[in-house]
Amino acid sequence: MNDSVADAPIFDPGQWQLTEQQASLSALARELGKSRFAERAVRYDREAAFPTENFKDLHESGLLGICIPEALGGHGADLKTYMLVASEIGRYCGATALTFNMHVSSCLWTGPLADDLTLEGPVRDELQAGRKRHYDRIIKDGAIYAQPFSEGGAAAAGKVAFATTATRTEGGWLISGKKIFASLSGHANYYGALCTELKDANDTPSRRNTMYVAVPADAEGVRVEGEWDPLGMRGTVSRTLIFDNVFVSKEALLMPRGVYFSAAKEWPHMFMTLTPSYMGIAQAAYDFTVSYLRGEMPGTPPVKRRMYPTKQLAVAQMRIMLEQTKSLWYQSISEAKTSPDKESLIRAWTAQYTVMENANEIAQLAIRTCGGQAMLRSLHLERLYRDSRCGALMLPWTAELCMDMIGKAALYKPGETDE
Repeated sequence: MNDSVADAPIFDPGQWQLTEQQASLSALARELGKSRFAERAVRYDREAAFPTENFKDLHESGLLGICIPEALGGHGADLKTYMLVASEIGRYCGATALTFNMHVSSCLWTGPLADDLTLEGPVRDELQAGRKRHYDRIIKDGAIYAQPFSEGGAAAAGKVAFATTATRTEGGWLISGKKIFASLSGHANYYGALCTELKDANDTPSRRNTMYVAVPADAEGVRVEGEWDPLGMRGTVSRTLIFDNVFVSKEALLMPRGVYFSAAKEWPHMFMTLTPSYMGIAQAAYDFTVSYLRGEMPGTPPVKRRMYPTKQLAVAQMRIMLEQTKSLWYQSISEAKTSPDKESLIRAWTAQYTVMENANEIAQLAIRTCGGQAMLRSLHLERLYRDSRCGALMLPWTAELCMDMIGKAALYKPGETDE
């Protein structure tokens, strides 16, 4: 990318009133993306290879612990700060931003978000002890935490209990189940698995008994299966993860029992953390178009195409869509808090839908506007287009589920039915 449009912050610190921390960490992520991630993204995409080198850079820069409290060696960033930083990574390598999200969520959920929950003293003490153990691995050793979520059923959407189970046994639990589209498979050090605790094999599964457990990747009974050759986000390496009676001790808990269920209810904005990757992709597709039409795109002849009215109108359409997306998304992450009211929650669903769909729409317009060369793999726009198409499919808030939730919330008050 050239040293003009593409290097400007997605959210200018002055115009968007960012804090000093938000501005400095975003600048750090942008510099890593520009100087290292962008060039490597080509290989990760073509080979469907995990961005191992990028994660080493994230560790060395301190960003791997972005949401870990300062007292435990991290930056102590809140949800909004993380989201802004991750969007800068997404504009250079979507797969890195998306896998970075899976890792950071293990710290965000157990850190800043959990701190806002009303927890009894012993539960909070247990949380503090557990996260120090997990955070030390990240800060000192660069340990990577994955977050396998999907199972092919309704559990990831919050409709039923997770089919992956944790059956009590002496000294801990036996984890059994399967996670599909499990990003970082074979590359994470720990899998932060959501599973349903059972007293025994005859116990009835309940969402209230959801557990959040860090399963060591090298534990007996853990294996990765299947190929990974998708349309986009190829560097996430989201293969199938199998847990076959994997023993974990009580120290494996990422959250005390029952806390995840409370967090999912009281902190719904926690499920927006996939969006920064696509906010960055939307910005990158727009940046590409402007640079290309100005004749400033590396790897292409310095031919200007900006003088044609059709090109100008297309860029205007893209810019309007980009500004609408940024504004709605920024507002939603700015008001994120525990127990949001209905209007704020509808806005969160709307922001999720808008980012995921508009990123792809902007990438589509970019390809049509830039023309045939934009389809070549020697340029990065075609990767942005393929990556952008994946966002609307991602649980727990797919585009379809967002539409469903928005419509129902708008038309029904709590407790209302037509039966």
